[in-house]
Amino acid sequence: MVDVPITIACGNYDRTRAIRDGRVKVEGCAVTYLPLYPEEIFHRAFKFQEFDVSELSFSSYLRTVSAGNAPYIGVPAFVSRIFRHSGIYIRTGAGIEKPQDLRGKRVGVPEYQITAVVWMRGLMQHEYGVKPSEIHWRNGGQEEAGRHERTPLKPIPGVDIQPLGEGQTLVGMLRDGELDALFTARAPSSFLRGEPHIRRLFADTRRAEQAYYKKTRLFPIMHLVGIRRTLCEKYPWLATSVYKAFCEAKGLAMIDLRDVNALMVTLPWLLAETEETAAVMGEDFWKYGVAENRPDIDALTQYAFEQGLIERKPKVEELFHPSTFDISRV
Repeated sequence: MVDVPITIACGNYDRTRAIRDGRVKVEGCAVTYLPLYPEEIFHRAFKFQEFDVSELSFSSYLRTVSAGNAPYIGVPAFVSRIFRHSGIYIRTGAGIEKPQDLRGKRVGVPEYQITAVVWMRGLMQHEYGVKPSEIHWRNGGQEEAGRHERTPLKPIPGVDIQPLGEGQTLVGMLRDGELDALFTARAPSSFLRGEPHIRRLFADTRRAEQAYYKKTRLFPIMHLVGIRRTLCEKYPWLATSVYKAFCEAKGLAMIDLRDVNALMVTLPWLLAETEETAAVMGEDFWKYGVAENRPDIDALTQYAFEQGLIERKPKVEELFHPSTFDISRV
């Protein structure tokens, strides 16, 4: 049997590295792994469907499934997850001390639809009572002018969303006082440089995020893995092979976190950090699988619907290949 050649476009994560370096095989496949940044992957995947297997923005994927035109079918390998309290930045002097102070403010986002921002708006609404309609949204490039929504965005009733002007950036507008806050997945260059006009809304993000997890039990999912639908139709076994490989690679990464013979990550107290995280979130704190993550999937779907990004809430069975719901076990 000749292996099926496939391209996998995904970040260079510890949890996927064993696929990239060949320690983990995708059964029946010859893999070309393209380690790219998420913004480039999403642009190329959603606009041109360039990759056979691709890391996908969960919110943009939800939009394509809801609209009935998704070129990819998901597998529940959630290669990117992160608590997003740390992604809310405010301008000092804008009168913002607590989440409720965001009402009536001008808030910049790279794209209104990106998953990180969907979770942040969900956090604001469900934990602090601040609805998207109470904020004036401005979308565009964070560091470079000219960024646009990766999938077309229809007007959302009751929500003020306006694109940045030509040549404008979110970082520049916050510095100039034309924005009051930023919701973003990527740390602004001005914050990294320590410029005095910008700070985080949640100063102690670790404490805030741990409290959020203990209350909600949600660990926000950012990205999943998608497979080109036409390829799955041609090779019905492919989704299971891909999912198994991603699970195996993640399992190896979890083992590496506890290897004290030679630290695999450049952190001196890696084991202590791992054990503290496990004490809060359980031993398998980075879960894959549909059933294992049903509350997180349902929450993101609900937020996307509430925020006007999807016109209907897809059933979970529409989001993932059916073979990944029931993996055989020894």
